[in-house]
Amino acid sequence: MTRKLKRSLEFDIDLQIKDDNFIRPPRESQRNWLLNRAVAEFAGDLRALHQVAARFVPGVEKQTIDDRTQTTLSDSDIMEDWQIPLMQRMAAVVTETAGDVLEIGFGRGVSADFIQLGKPRSHTIVECNDSVVDRYRTWRQTLAEADIRLIYGRWQDVVDQMQLYDGIFFHTYPLSEEEYVDQVLKSTTFAEHFFSTAVTHLREGGIFTYMTNEIDSLSRSHQRLLFSYFSSFSLQLVPLALPPAVQDTWWANQMVVVKAVK
Repeated sequence: MTRKLKRSLEFDIDLQIKDDNFIRPPRESQRNWLLNRAVAEFAGDLRALHQVAARFVPGVEKQTIDDRTQTTLSDSDIMEDWQIPLMQRMAAVVTETAGDVLEIGFGRGVSADFIQLGKPRSHTIVECNDSVVDRYRTWRQTLAEADIRLIYGRWQDVVDQMQLYDGIFFHTYPLSEEEYVDQVLKSTTFAEHFFSTAVTHLREGGIFTYMTNEIDSLSRSHQRLLFSYFSSFSLQLVPLALPPAVQDTWWANQMVVVKAVK
């Protein structure tokens, strides 16, 4: 057994490697380097989280999610106002080339407005909720000259209607408690289950952006996930003004916006 121990005033880290063949490069010094690096990085993450946690708002306890596929939703049910700066920044990212944009989830139409400000060549929106589709139709009437198209349905069910795009904007939410557990609690990022679809429907050099739920950087697992689908990515940090009683499962006063390039 190999043991690595790191002590500090705030915490102790005790790593015990029970399998002698686990992390086994050619030389023992290389193994020590990898293990020491992993422990030091974990300690650094803990200290960073300690600083960030002091800035959290209390929020409210999460309620069980009923099936929201066809629920009539209020504005705050769909998206709280604190997300608007994120939508603006993400829309600017996805319209950098002013090409064909695919938006997954219309919601309140906030992100769609920002996407239109980027003057895309075309704007395709995927939406499944009937009450939200009614919002879309009202919004669409104000932009009669723009090339805007609706694909009606859950994105998982209408993939065959998607074409190739220069930018994809993904902002949806779990439609049930089962989806929340599987795609939020058990995933690196909620958009993870869409990554393979995104890269399939992007042209070479196309841009993908989504809600990262990352506070000030990307975790190593998140970076590895991105590199398994995309050639490169860049990050922007967006400050947020969260209300103390934020309803969503987000409590930090900032979030990372990602631009992933195929």
